Amino acid sequence: MAYLKLYRKNLRANYKALERMFAKERVEWGVVTKLLCGNKVYLKELVDLGVREMHDTRISNLKAIKALAPDVQTVYIKPPAKRSLPNVVKYADVSFNTELSTIQGLSKEAVKQDRPHKVIIMVEMGDLREGVMGDVLGDFYAKVFELPNIAIIGIGTNLNCLNGVMPSTDKLIQLSLYKQLIEARFNKTIPWVSGGTTVALPLLLNKELPIGVNHFRIGEALFFGADLFNGGTLPGMNDEVFKLYTEVIELYEKPVVPTGERKENPSGRKQEFDPADRGRTTFRAIIDVGLLDVQPGFLIPDDDRVKVIEASSDMLVVDLGESSQNYKVGDVMSFGLKYMGALTVMNSRYIDKVVE
Repeated sequence: MAYLKLYRKNLRANYKALERMFAKERVEWGVVTKLLCGNKVYLKELVDLGVREMHDTRISNLKAIKALAPDVQTVYIKPPAKRSLPNVVKYADVSFNTELSTIQGLSKEAVKQDRPHKVIIMVEMGDLREGVMGDVLGDFYAKVFELPNIAIIGIGTNLNCLNGVMPSTDKLIQLSLYKQLIEARFNKTIPWVSGGTTVALPLLLNKELPIGVNHFRIGEALFFGADLFNGGTLPGMNDEVFKLYTEVIELYEKPVVPTGERKENPSGRKQEFDPADRGRTTFRAIIDVGLLDVQPGFLIPDDDRVKVIEASSDMLVVDLGESSQNYKVGDVMSFGLKYMGALTVMNSRYIDKVVE
């Protein structure tokens, strides 16, 4: 049976590296936990590391965090749906917001529950996902400042998440200027400029981060050591926190090109084959994961002789080339994962999750 393994030593090393990095620049940060899909075993690993702030997009995951560690500050990092407001106030200490009517609803719910609720106002900075437009930001803040039980603790932005717009020094300076203008206009203090995610870490490392940006939300760097700006792995970080282990359930020498009339497969794709491959055979193995668990393109074989071919709902085919490469039925085949691959594997209830 396939299983996902978290390597505690590598996770700890990445966490310590990030802690040093942020402490040196006096920047606060929290861990984005949505990749873990509320898995209590893996969340406990973060609690044991000493993580004091966790960010997620699912209320059920925040509920799981609060059950494990009530003192951890939980942050809901997408604009809340109105039907979810009672649970957002109950399980999230902080939420990211862009709609006045939603914050008004949070205020009413916070009053009802007799508890404060903190918000970060997200600003549109060019990637065209969530965010208040800059030309109405002042009036927006004016109305939010009036709401009972709502505390504005930050201004933030998301970049690179939809259209791939990269963070830059100029964009983050603009975000910091928005914060200064709001503070001056309303004689208020806004503690956080939350302009940083994994993709902005190279700006921090290269001393290009504006001094006003003092809060980051980090997921991919912690779990993959990823340098999303330049590619590869950040200096001193480890890219093997997660590993997927699968079992070979069939292995035969088979033709490269299928025979018979072909239409689209169940995934809606029609494979194309090189005519030169007609009559050629290779060794093909079937492993015990499929599209219910992960998209083939998000798998990175540990054995560079293994080539991922295609998957159906429950099985995935790999090509071993002209020989069986010493594999046999029952052997374990391991894979690294890209971020979206790890996310879907974590979300699959068919894949066991273990800790090294």
